[in-house]
Amino acid sequence: MAVLTVSQLNFYIKSMLDDDPKLRTVYLKGEISNFTDHYRTGHMYMSLKDERSAVKAVMFAGYASRLKFRPEDGMKVLVRGNVSLYSPTGQYQFYIEDMQPDGLGALSLAFEQLKKKLSAEGIFSDEHKKTLPVLPERIGVITSPTGAAVQDILRILKRRYPIGEIIMCPVLVQGENAAAQLTDAVRKFDRLKAADVIIIGRGGGSAEELWAFNDEGLARAIYDCSIPVVSGVGHETDFTICDLAADVRASTPSAAAEIVSPEEVELYGLLQSYYERLRKAMSSRIIYENKRLDTLSKTKVLRSPMELVRHKQMQLDMLSSTLNSLYKKEIAENRARLERAVSGLEALSPLKVLSRGYSMTIKNGRVISSASQLSAGDIITLKFADGTTEAAITGGKINEKN
Repeated sequence: MAVLTVSQLNFYIKSMLDDDPKLRTVYLKGEISNFTDHYRTGHMYMSLKDERSAVKAVMFAGYASRLKFRPEDGMKVLVRGNVSLYSPTGQYQFYIEDMQPDGLGALSLAFEQLKKKLSAEGIFSDEHKKTLPVLPERIGVITSPTGAAVQDILRILKRRYPIGEIIMCPVLVQGENAAAQLTDAVRKFDRLKAADVIIIGRGGGSAEELWAFNDEGLARAIYDCSIPVVSGVGHETDFTICDLAADVRASTPSAAAEIVSPEEVELYGLLQSYYERLRKAMSSRIIYENKRLDTLSKTKVLRSPMELVRHKQMQLDMLSSTLNSLYKKEIAENRARLERAVSGLEALSPLKVLSRGYSMTIKNGRVISSASQLSAGDIITLKFADGTTEAAITGGKINEKN
């Protein structure tokens, strides 16, 4: 009897499963559990289960990238794929090639998932909605250059608001690259400040054809845009993420053009209302100023201008008199302080002492304060109040205190 290795056994069973035509294309219905999304590789791993059983399943990145929605635990799905064995673990599993929500279309589910996510972030909040300009100078239009929608938009803008400058930004509005072009157009308008208001939209179509307007990047670009955005996508019954993120949602592209453009009659009415407001304001101001002028004309100053001059002269005389009094008072106080200082200095002056009969003895230019500083034969100078004289020391005795 031949002895097989584990690898040989797994290879044999995998070959049997792969060669079975019934297992090459299998449709399963089940509930997702243990869902894991390897964001780096893009592979998705999960289990599919019903009331009694479960099977391991994997959806590789190439297939997963085509999904319009994000699988979640507890979601019931319909899947198509094949059955094979994963040799390293000996576990058979289901390899998913396509997945659809059970009971709800993939696009509808994706729309609800994105709507819930962006709503939680405040992307659709009314507090963030910007007010449309009353008289925009430049109107940006983001749509297909070949569809009927652009013709309707241009026709309405030229008829209703011919003074407005139209800035066209042609883009794809469906297909694989449409969402990226729509997003780039919004960001470019915002970066260049190329318009005062933006219309973004397209004509009607199926959910798949309108899907570019359900892009998350486009919704965030509209939210970040400093220019007000009006969304007009499809027909009145069509709703997209773009509609919810925009500052104003129009039912159609034509309605969007009407929203941003005041009609000639409306403009005339608006100008008329401005004129009436200005006229009333000017009339009220003239009446007020006339009353003020009449009141001023009755004042004593205007009736007798010299009265004001005389009044100012009286004020000047009073100020002059006050200043003169303050000046004299300051001089007197300073003179008194000076006299007191002189008296103090005189009282301390040596000359004052000499005038009372005392004298000052000086030897070699220095004042002698003690007899011990003198010796017989010294020539000294005696300073009196009225003059000086010289003398010689012939002798003497120093008295010492005991």
